[in-house]
Amino acid sequence: MNPFIGKLSGMSSLTEQVIATDMLIAAKSAIKQYALAITETATPEIRSTLTQHLEDCINFHKQISDYMVNKGYYFPLDTSKQVQVDTNMADQALKLQPTGDQ
Repeated sequence: MNPFIGKLSGMSSLTEQVIATDMLIAAKSAIKQYALAITETATPEIRSTLTQHLEDCINFHKQISDYMVNKGYYFPLDTSKQVQVDTNMADQALKLQPTGDQ
């Protein structure tokens, strides 16, 4: 078995946290891009469509944020706790690096 895949086995909660974090980051990026696009559009129809997409992204961001808070993956109101979570995630990611002995 590939050592990298072997290290991933048994890490379902960490994998869930990584996926949720990626989704949260993607939602934040989409919000920024829609907001920018709204300022650049020329017609009210397109502006209205983009505004609806922006609102959908904001709602999705809230859903993902709430999910992550409830699971203990995200602490938007406790910076020191969030730094600890981020540090732990970074440490776990470093441990997943292939070692070269295959």
